[in-house]
Amino acid sequence: MPEPTTGGTGEQTLRRNITFLALSQALFMSVQSAGISVTPLAAYNLLDADHKWMATVPVFLVHFGVMVSTIPASHLMAVIGRRAGFTLGALAGMGFGLIGCWAIFRASFGLLCAAAFLQGVQGACFWYFRLAAADSAPPSGRARAISLVMAGGVLAGLIGPQTAKWTVDALSATFAGVYLATAVFSLIVICLVQFIRIPRLTAEERAQPGRPMREIAAQPAYRVALASSVFGYAVMTLTMSATPLAMQACGFGFPDSATVIQAHVVAMFLPSFFTGHLINRFGVLPIIALGGATLLCCALINLSGVTFANFLIANIFVGIGWNFAYVGGSTLLTTTYTPSERAKVQGSHDFAVYTATAIAAGASGLLAEKAGWTAINLAAIPLMMIIVASATWLLRRQTRPAPQPAE
Repeated sequence: MPEPTTGGTGEQTLRRNITFLALSQALFMSVQSAGISVTPLAAYNLLDADHKWMATVPVFLVHFGVMVSTIPASHLMAVIGRRAGFTLGALAGMGFGLIGCWAIFRASFGLLCAAAFLQGVQGACFWYFRLAAADSAPPSGRARAISLVMAGGVLAGLIGPQTAKWTVDALSATFAGVYLATAVFSLIVICLVQFIRIPRLTAEERAQPGRPMREIAAQPAYRVALASSVFGYAVMTLTMSATPLAMQACGFGFPDSATVIQAHVVAMFLPSFFTGHLINRFGVLPIIALGGATLLCCALINLSGVTFANFLIANIFVGIGWNFAYVGGSTLLTTTYTPSERAKVQGSHDFAVYTATAIAAGASGLLAEKAGWTAINLAAIPLMMIIVASATWLLRRQTRPAPQPAE
């Protein structure tokens, strides 16, 4: 059944979209969190002693895959529709799981890297779940729609790492069962996305030329939205990617690091049940600033010690801070474009976000091996301060009294 081509949608359709997008988000993030829990350790086991520093290269390739695919995915969905685009993303996710499983049995670091890239292609499609919900919501309901879809990730915090624990030794090769389970999750997403009905642009909206990207990007709101999403996501990626390796260096086992990642993923998405309400109540900019401040707390906790409690509490804080910064940035972004500009603005935003996260993921392993855990957290502090400063600057700019005309 083709997706609607009209610009409006009823409340019942909106609720259905949010429900199925939230369930899809849950399974998508289960794949992501299982991969986060397993891939750095699997890569570490496949590398020889001289190349252990490359253990986060597959994590980098996940983000690189998102980076190079996000603009094509956005424009492709503008042509074929969200549902078809999400289906293609799920097929890439199945490829990730099956090739990842094969890589473990073949003890091939190269195959693991190829699988990681496909996980990134899946992410490039699936991170539009949140904006697909906003597409079908009225302007006043966009923050709530984005927030509720992101709330589906709470289930991922329970399903993903727990699945990794259950399946880590399910097959004869350690970690292979985890990758096979992620392929099953992606298969289920294919079924779920067939039920969404996202309105496509009308002929009149498609005929509108839209502004040049440089004009859109010159808006202060666009710049702050970009800063919030880019630096919030980069900080989260930088610290989270290195956490399993840092915990292993401190003598903690896989169940310990999987538990920390599980708590982190829950913290990323649990606030989504009320983030939309907080944005509507206090405004998007204070919530973005709060997100940056919460991310700062993560670094301070990590710098204060390397006990299990430090890793656990810091990862909870980075999850909450990421939620406020990313949901806030995504909500602010929706105020900066018209329907005809949607594909290019969403694509440019997510391209910038995942360029930063690819760099952060690639740097995390090198920093962990060459500079240490302390250096990673010190490097994150300036990025968090940019989030707080940019949101505060725009808030003051918006609340500044307009100059009175001279008499």
